Amino acid sequence: MGSHFQTIVDLDATSADAPTLAARGLDWLVEEGIVRAEGTDCVLGAPLGHPPGLLWAKAVGQEDWEPSDGLKIETGRTVFHGGQGDAMYAVCPHCAAHVDLFTEEGDTIADAWEPFGKAMETWHDTGRAAITCRRCSRAGDLTTWAWDDDYYAFGYLGFEFWDWPEFSPGFLSRFAHVLGGHRTVLVGGKL
Repeated sequence: MGSHFQTIVDLDATSADAPTLAARGLDWLVEEGIVRAEGTDCVLGAPLGHPPGLLWAKAVGQEDWEPSDGLKIETGRTVFHGGQGDAMYAVCPHCAAHVDLFTEEGDTIADAWEPFGKAMETWHDTGRAAITCRRCSRAGDLTTWAWDDDYYAFGYLGFEFWDWPEFSPGFLSRFAHVLGGHRTVLVGGKL
């Protein structure tokens, strides 16, 4: 069965401003009634999270079911990912070429995946990494590459909601505005 999550990643947050932005985002979610302020045992991978508020439905597209778990806020350099599975391809930020990382059968294409795997490790350790596109031969910052189903995002701030219905586009737009109009991406997955 597993647990599902949706992580709103702030792509523009820096290590210095991530704690302030995390507090701003949480304050807004609490004021809106989407989550509660108190910390409880309601998320995987953390001792405490913020359970759904009485007005949680303001954040979702359809009220198919009530969220069963809460919000975990992640600050610090993090490679956010979709959990089970992987991205089948990455997209060059310069020429929009798709770099296939796996075959249709799910086998790794080693010479394609290896540079990305190394770059992810380097970015996690240093905060900087680049990948050279096989098609246009231009190097692109790892954080500017796009991923199949938004499987990866690289940043210093993520709002990870466990076992919630899908968020509405309007909520995601309002939340990005609360974060100062920063670029955000939604990484969804399952563990």
